[in-house]
Amino acid sequence: MTTVLGIETSCDETAAAVVDDGITVRSNIVASQIELHRKYGGVVPEIASRAHIENLDTIVQEALEKAACQPGDVDVIAVTNRPGLVPALLIGVTAAKTLSWAWQRPLVGVDHIQAHAYSPAINLSKPPWPAIALIVSGGHTSLFRVDSPTGLQLLGATLDDAAGEAFDKVAAILGLPYPGGPSIERTARDGDPKVIQFPRTMLHRDSLDFSFSGIKTAVLYHVHGHGKTSGGLEKLSSTDIADIAASFQQAVVDVLVNKTMLAVAQTGLSCVVLGGGVAANSVLRSSLEDACGMRDLTFIAAPWAYCTDNAAMIAALGYHMWQQGDLAGLDLDALANSSTRVA
Repeated sequence: MTTVLGIETSCDETAAAVVDDGITVRSNIVASQIELHRKYGGVVPEIASRAHIENLDTIVQEALEKAACQPGDVDVIAVTNRPGLVPALLIGVTAAKTLSWAWQRPLVGVDHIQAHAYSPAINLSKPPWPAIALIVSGGHTSLFRVDSPTGLQLLGATLDDAAGEAFDKVAAILGLPYPGGPSIERTARDGDPKVIQFPRTMLHRDSLDFSFSGIKTAVLYHVHGHGKTSGGLEKLSSTDIADIAASFQQAVVDVLVNKTMLAVAQTGLSCVVLGGGVAANSVLRSSLEDACGMRDLTFIAAPWAYCTDNAAMIAALGYHMWQQGDLAGLDLDALANSSTRVA
């Protein structure tokens, strides 16, 4: 058995986890910073970094205690080193390098997006690969072909706003609280998704890339009037806002599902996995599951606990990287961009 301590500080969650053999999660501790950033309507890097500094030591200790794990029981240390907010990433990377040196344990630098692609496999006795992975979060919307835990091919990505970013911006347009994704989903439950036909941007016929800036603008003009960015919200009733939220959410989900099914058709694969923060959206999960069911495809969504940023997925993927000898030195750096590229 190989025990991996994972550390995650790529954005506004301070997280640590202990995972055995890339599958069994013994602990998964996450400290959210939502309340710190709510009044700003988004993540402030300086505030996020300060909170990581204040919380990380306690979070790591809590993860070890919950797993009944001593430092001597840890075989590998895995840390997110890309992509993300560099000041935030540096806190986790520095801590992981320090523990690696102090405990004399190997160090692994993990790509956050690749870990999201692996997250649906956590707790599974049989790996789901090969599969099409749809990763949807606040900063990323991507489609991958995944042939193994570390064997990913980027098929398509967002050309502008990520889906989660569009949720946050539309929530702000509608006067809904941050974070936007959960607010839109809650409000949409009382709305009719068929009331407003917002655009579904599919790009050219065979494209697996995404674009969500157009629908964001369509919502803005629907609320305030074409070419206007203010003055219309006070004229809307709660029913109007719910209908807009539901119609917007459905338009985004339709694009995500259709692009995923196009990726299936182009690759001939029979399994679809879903990960990332927006993967917690119940409409997306159920719509993608229905689309897969109609085509006799296997569908696996990451458990809710592993959708938003967490260290369990970092430790789990870190185990496989360690197995293949993909180790980092004490010169490991924090990088803003993902290592994934279109093949």
